[in-house]
Amino acid sequence: MGHTTAAAAAAATTTTTNTTDGGDSESISLLQAEKIPKDSFHLAYLIYFTLGTGYLLPWNAFITAVDYFSYLYPDASVDRVFSVAYMVVGVISLLFIVFYAHKSDSYIRINVGLALFVVSLLVVPIMDVVYIKGRVGIYDGFYVTTAAVALSGIADALVQGGIIGAAGQLPDRYMQAVVAGTAASGVLVSFLRIFTKAVYPQDTSGLRQSAILYFIVSIVVMIICVVFYNVAHRLPVIKYYNDLKTQAKNEQEEKGVLTGALWRSALFNIVGRIKWYGFGILIIYVVTLSIFPGYITEDVHSQTLKDWYPILLLTSYNVFDLVGKSLTALYLLGNANVAIGSSFARLLFLPLFWGCLHGPEIFRTEVPVTLLTCLLGLTNGYLTSVLMILAPKTVQLLHAETAGIVMVLFLVVGLAIGSIVAWFWVI
Repeated sequence: MGHTTAAAAAAATTTTTNTTDGGDSESISLLQAEKIPKDSFHLAYLIYFTLGTGYLLPWNAFITAVDYFSYLYPDASVDRVFSVAYMVVGVISLLFIVFYAHKSDSYIRINVGLALFVVSLLVVPIMDVVYIKGRVGIYDGFYVTTAAVALSGIADALVQGGIIGAAGQLPDRYMQAVVAGTAASGVLVSFLRIFTKAVYPQDTSGLRQSAILYFIVSIVVMIICVVFYNVAHRLPVIKYYNDLKTQAKNEQEEKGVLTGALWRSALFNIVGRIKWYGFGILIIYVVTLSIFPGYITEDVHSQTLKDWYPILLLTSYNVFDLVGKSLTALYLLGNANVAIGSSFARLLFLPLFWGCLHGPEIFRTEVPVTLLTCLLGLTNGYLTSVLMILAPKTVQLLHAETAGIVMVLFLVVGLAIGSIVAWFWVI
């Protein structure tokens, strides 16, 4: 698919936008749609879904294996150190990417990020077999593991920013695929936790085997992601939209818009256009991370389900998060104001979950906590998907990638703030 076709399609898009007669506009839109290659066997959709699943697995592997790391390094605050290393490095990396995305190729960024993911994931199992061997208190291993977590933070910024940015240039269904994939990652990890708890003994050997399994599964999925991503660029439907972007970029470069002060002005304009979408995403994750997973794993207890209770609650959240992110494939809320307002309305979850600890006895049973947890996941998933789909469509095609990366930056900042609030807000 060459630039001529892309230019024709771009011209058709412009004509459609500027036509005031409804019949003419509809016929031009149909003509343009006929030129768009089909996504045969939904392969591009499946690839973007898999990529969304993949880029969250490394973090999930590190944090899910935290029990094993805490056993190896009893004097270290493993979960806090990992969170700080991952979040801080990720945010700094994303800031660099936002400012320099127009000068770099997302194809290279994503491939480099996927390679860094594989390297960081290999560190733990190799070091365990060759050096640590299940021994306690070898803190050189902790420092190396923390460095691997930080490396994953860089990789996450490269891959997540690139994938969300790339999906922002495509039709809505591909962003929905990526976002749903991120939820599928949580579901996969939850089922892995259930499997390892049911199969492996809850002792040193069992913790070690569980941790190694998490990393092996993540490495396999990441290698699949590398193959899938490089296949995606050969698919006609992806090539079509990449050609459209290239055509638009060439036109802007001829005008000098992508250089110096003009680019900085364009960047501030992009942020201005999507800022409320970004604040909606930010508050979604401030609320979610204030409650999940800390409240669920530490604050609630069940005499009946015992230590299975938090695992089942985590699984319930992840399953309903996936349901919410999949619902936008059936119905997409088109009113951004409603979606943003609903994001802020989720602040009501804070007093509701507080009531499940300190309210009447009936609220402190398994059923209300489980229902609220499912609703927390469902709203998190649906509203995230809606805002991530709508935001890149508010800017020109050329700037859709940057808009997607900025949205990821808002999301990561929301995760960081939510994680901090979770430490200080004692339910």
